[in-house]
This record gives sequence, C-alpha cells and structure tokens, in this order.
Amino acid sequence: MLRTSFSGDGLASTAFEDLKTNRLIIAGRLAAARGIPTGNVDADGFPTGYGKTNQAVLIPAFLAAYTGADPNSVSMEAKRSFPLPNWNMQYTGFMRLKSFKKRFNRFAISHGYRASHTLNAFATNLDYQANGTDQSGNFMNKILYTNVNLVEQFNPLLKLDFELKNSLQVSAEVRKDRALSLSLDNNLLTETSGDEWIVGMGYRIKNVKFKTNIGGKSTKLKGDINIKADLSVRDNITLIRNLDLLSDQVTAGQRLWSLKMSADYGLSRNFNALFFYDHAFSKFAISTAFPQTNIRAGITLRYNFGN
Repeated sequence: MLRTSFSGDGLASTAFEDLKTNRLIIAGRLAAARGIPTGNVDADGFPTGYGKTNQAVLIPAFLAAYTGADPNSVSMEAKRSFPLPNWNMQYTGFMRLKSFKKRFNRFAISHGYRASHTLNAFATNLDYQANGTDQSGNFMNKILYTNVNLVEQFNPLLKLDFELKNSLQVSAEVRKDRALSLSLDNNLLTETSGDEWIVGMGYRIKNVKFKTNIGGKSTKLKGDINIKADLSVRDNITLIRNLDLLSDQVTAGQRLWSLKMSADYGLSRNFNALFFYDHAFSKFAISTAFPQTNIRAGITLRYNFGN
C-alpha cells in the first residue's frame, strides 16, 4: 500500500476516485475473457453481467486502487499468493563518529512498517450456476465474500532517540496508520486513518539519598530517580464512502492530546517507588460528541521478593 499511503487528505481521496474508475476497466477485462460483445452494456455503461456492484469487479478494483497497481494487469483473485512485506529498521551508525561519542551515550534513528490483507466470512455460493445471474443481473460468483480489509501502520514513520552525556534523554516520533474495509454486502468502504506526533524527554538523577524511620529503625537508602515525560498529539478520522450514492460522510474522529509524566525511584534492588501523572484531552470531529478530559495520578510501591 506504499504507493497510496499519502494520497488521501480528509474527504478527498485519489485512491477512492481510482477505485470508481477501475471498476469499468476490471469489468471490461472480465467481459472480454467471457466473450461478451462490447456493445452489451447496462444502464451504467458496464458490460452486461459485470455491473458496478459485482464483487468480481469490486475486489480487484479495490485492491488495484489502494495498492497503486495497474487495473489492466492486477490479479482478479481476492486472495494473495505472496506475503506482504513488513520491516523494522534502526540505524545507530552515528555513534561511530568521534563528534557523536563526545556528546551522546546513545543516538538512534528508526523506522517500521506493517501491512496486512484479510478476507472475512467467505463461503461457497450454493446457488452458483455457470451462466446464472443474481437479482441485480450480475453473473454469479463461485465464492461469496463479506469483507476485504487492508491495514497498514508506520510504527514509527520516523523516530529519533538519543541520550546526552549529562543523562538527558530526548525522543521525537511520528506515526501513521490506515485501515480500509470494503463491505460487499452494502458496497460501503470504511476508511480510518490516524497521524500521531510524540515528543519525549527523560533525565536520570543518580545516587539520590533517602532516609526513613519505618519500624522505628533509621535506614538510609540510595538510588537513581528516572524522570520521564511524553507529550503526544493524535488526529484520527473515520469516513464511510458509499459506492452506490457516491457520497462521503465523517462518522467518527478526534484530536487527542496526551501528557504522561512519571518519576521512578529505585530505593533498593527489590523496592521501587513510582509517581505517575497522565492527562488526556480529546476533541471530537462530529458535533454530537462532547470534549473529554481524563486525569490519572498516583503513587505505586512495588517490592520484588527473591533475588
């Protein structure tokens, strides 16, 4: 799906326009393979038996549009015969440079990508006949599919993570994801997409002393305090695109701001104390949903028994 990963912008979608155009090309290929004369067309201009709602037309048109393939050569099969590529990459080669070694304890750039293609609830058509047609006038298909789903995630699209010599940790990350579900029962395409930006900072305070009189006995403890803070902003939106009515509608979506802070203090090898504060604020894309704020804060004490 890499060829179309950045083609959409809200209601506008180049890939969806390609889907609508691809249907006629795919229908023409199917009609030619079946030997149907070019003049035999329905009211929408599609070859007789291969209308715009025939799943044999929709599935290849959908896969060609959202994978950036040529509709004149794309496979007509709903199933894939070759696995989709997925990868995770991290580059730490800058630490070989002397200028980086003087200033950083760690410096890494990373990128990851995952994609999946799934088919839901498909079954053999028990009413199938070689030249039979359904109520819509389309030729029957041997296998009936319910949903075709395409999902991709850039997790992350790009991440920069480093630690300075003074123990200051900084990270910046961009994520992107997209999920597409084509329903063949009602010819609806549900498209969910999200973009997220994350900035994080951390600092380690070494050898912090702590005195306690628990149990009437004075005890001195010493450990490191790890302070972390992450600020993230995520935009996501869900659209339903109707192939019959050629209409697009926003059904869900929100902008979510999130601030997470924590301080972790190792009082001993087995005893750990954690203070945390999480603040999340979301504003929804539809008028029927109200803004929400969630705040979580507290202290966690953890003791590990054994070595």
